[in-house]
Amino acid sequence: MTDTGPRGAPRLPAGLFAHRDFRLLWAGETVSRLGSAVTAVALPLVAVVALDAGPLATGLLSAAVWLPWLLIGLPAGVWVGRWRRRTVLVRGNLVSAALYASVPAAGWFGVLTLAQLLLVALLAGTAAVFLGTAHQACLPDLLRPERLTEGNAKLQGGASAAQVAGPGVAGLTVQAFGAAAGLLVDAASFLVAAGALLLIRERRTAAPEPDPAPLGRQVREGLTFVRRDPYLGALLRYGAVANLALAGYQAVAVLFLIDGLGVAPSAVGWLGAAGALGGVAGAAIARPVTRRHGTARGVLLVLLAVTPFGLLLPSARPGAGVLLYAAGLAVLVGGVVLANVVLAGFRQRYVPPALLSRVVATSLAAGQATIPLGAVTGGALGQWLGLRPTMWIMVSLLVASAALLIASPLRRVRDLPDAWSGTAES
Repeated sequence: MTDTGPRGAPRLPAGLFAHRDFRLLWAGETVSRLGSAVTAVALPLVAVVALDAGPLATGLLSAAVWLPWLLIGLPAGVWVGRWRRRTVLVRGNLVSAALYASVPAAGWFGVLTLAQLLLVALLAGTAAVFLGTAHQACLPDLLRPERLTEGNAKLQGGASAAQVAGPGVAGLTVQAFGAAAGLLVDAASFLVAAGALLLIRERRTAAPEPDPAPLGRQVREGLTFVRRDPYLGALLRYGAVANLALAGYQAVAVLFLIDGLGVAPSAVGWLGAAGALGGVAGAAIARPVTRRHGTARGVLLVLLAVTPFGLLLPSARPGAGVLLYAAGLAVLVGGVVLANVVLAGFRQRYVPPALLSRVVATSLAAGQATIPLGAVTGGALGQWLGLRPTMWIMVSLLVASAALLIASPLRRVRDLPDAWSGTAES
């Protein structure tokens, strides 16, 4: 039984896990996120522990992962719309597997350099542009519009659960085999994700858009749609500022934990699991919160409530004071995941199908283009001002970014619209 087809078709009595194709998509994505959670810990540890990198170098490494969104994010939305989406996903996973496997291979032969790490981060980030766009664009092909919030919640919940286990796996792997070996886990996870995608039977995820217009015209259409739409434009502006702040503190977070708080490298991953637990909770309560408060008001209330908890991160001190970092991270990530669940479903329902891949890519590219800027800024400030002052600057910017939400259309409506009305405000 599938969840697609006419609106009179049968519903899934057991929920989306009875949907074979969604189950495969969920399983592959969850395993891939487990590997990515390991890499999020292992990659900067390789730079810090194996190559003795400083704050600026770790900031550049973090920036390299996100720089492709700035360089090719907009045309990637057009290309994903033209190509077979499942092919994009499978090839992106295979390329990522090869890239991350190259790091431990170089380490074992004694030829690993910071330049290779930067190149791997840049190329893997390029693959992530296509993977992220194709994943969001293909979900409406598998599910009915009314099931998109549930589907996104399950995907985000699986991802957050994987991130709970990922730091622990990273810690054990780093302790037993070294930081570079942790990237082998990510390489294997991408292979599993590719295998799961190949088993999906639903063919609509593989249908390219017919007779594509010129690349430049399609890019402009996606940009214009997002820029003129009052909801998408407001959310993009908030996301851009918030992502800059998040990237800025994350660029120095590993060094802050190791050098500032005296946390052992093998224990860094366990602290990251606190944030992932918050993400599991955020995904689990997304639908109850939006049923009670509405999709627009619920997101607004949650983000306004959780962002001040980010101030706990730079407040942490060695010893038991590290728990402040864990608590702040858990609450902050929980709110971000909840918002991502709701807003991903909104975008998938709201945007006309012919524009979806372009609008997804435009929103992600514009919102995430500030991440490399934030990472480099955080690394530079960490080098010049110190780690704790940098953490304070960046989380304070995150709290201040909530003003953009208060000024947005979210404060005037209870629910985000389910479909584009055919008009947009300039």
